[in-house]
Amino acid sequence: MQSTPDVVEPHSFGADFFEPTDAALRARTAAVDIRAYAQTRNHLQGQVTRLSPYLTHGFTSVPELFERLPALRLTDKLAFEFGWREFFQHVWYREGEAILSDLRPALPGVHYSDRLPDDIRAACTGVAPIDNAVRQLYRTGYLHNHARMWVASYCVHLRKVHWRTGADWMYAHLMDGDLASNHLSWQWVAATFSSKPYLFNADNVARFAPPDWHCPGSAIDVSYEALEQIARGNDLVAPSPAATGTTEPILHSAPPGIRTSTLPAASRIRLVHPWMLADMPFDGLRLGVIHQPFHRRFPWSDLRWRFVMDRMSGVTDAVFVGDLSDLTAMLNTTVHFESTATPYPGYREQLAQLCAYLPEALRHFPNPERTCRSFSAFWAQCTNSMPHRSPP
Repeated sequence: MQSTPDVVEPHSFGADFFEPTDAALRARTAAVDIRAYAQTRNHLQGQVTRLSPYLTHGFTSVPELFERLPALRLTDKLAFEFGWREFFQHVWYREGEAILSDLRPALPGVHYSDRLPDDIRAACTGVAPIDNAVRQLYRTGYLHNHARMWVASYCVHLRKVHWRTGADWMYAHLMDGDLASNHLSWQWVAATFSSKPYLFNADNVARFAPPDWHCPGSAIDVSYEALEQIARGNDLVAPSPAATGTTEPILHSAPPGIRTSTLPAASRIRLVHPWMLADMPFDGLRLGVIHQPFHRRFPWSDLRWRFVMDRMSGVTDAVFVGDLSDLTAMLNTTVHFESTATPYPGYREQLAQLCAYLPEALRHFPNPERTCRSFSAFWAQCTNSMPHRSPP
């Protein structure tokens, strides 16, 4: 296995590892090593950027990161990963809530449960990479992409949990939880957005994870042929429960302890939703908005609410928590609203009704008019029409 540079251990960073500040974003961006990323990104201890919470919540954007990283070229692996992010967004914008259901037929004849087993929730399956990943998810709100895929594959193919059940659970605890990236990735693992199931075994873990994640003799210490047979059948792998587990954090449909502020009178209001938290000047009232009907469907952990609300309170003049359909009546005056569009259900429809000015979020790669069903098709279509940067 190739050596890796000095990096943060995947289990060492604490709950405050992601600070909701521009200073933290600048520090992370300045620390990006494009070459080291390409060489080590598949390793849990690799030099990945951990910029995803800032991208998801709109502190920055992919176009802005290309500007901040002038050495980044389309041939670099990091550019490729940014492309995956915008590919998932492209599918979401074109397909809408269809991404929350199978986009292609599931594996034939396989029956899945809509309940996530308690031993997975409690991180006591007895399979080290799964238990370590769940503990880290709860403690930090973050997982390396490889760990996310391992958890999804274990849940869907070995424990026969429907991908949507697992995706909703993981989304709720991720600081960078994004319906497109998260749910389409689970579909990719499940083979409802890909041509075959994604599988992993103990050898794969040993190659990419630190020693305390290794799992010789476990349920996944078998060949890929054996895993393929399990994935395509209805037999499931029984857990080997560990002696101790952990408690899943409570989920909330609204920011704990925060209620609607007194709304000042204003004729122009910019509605600042959780996915557009850049600190932008505005000649009018900046009103943070939490549309509760969405969050009743997709609740968040306390960790994520603190990240979002700490930032929102710093870039707005007041905060509204409730149903956006009630906002106009509460203000009792004629108001010009504007915001930035988002595909999040509920937010999307209400913002479209309220706002006279509602531009789309910035993209770096084109958004093809027809849905690309694979990343390779998306990448070819986009990059063929884009200029390539010269090497630095």
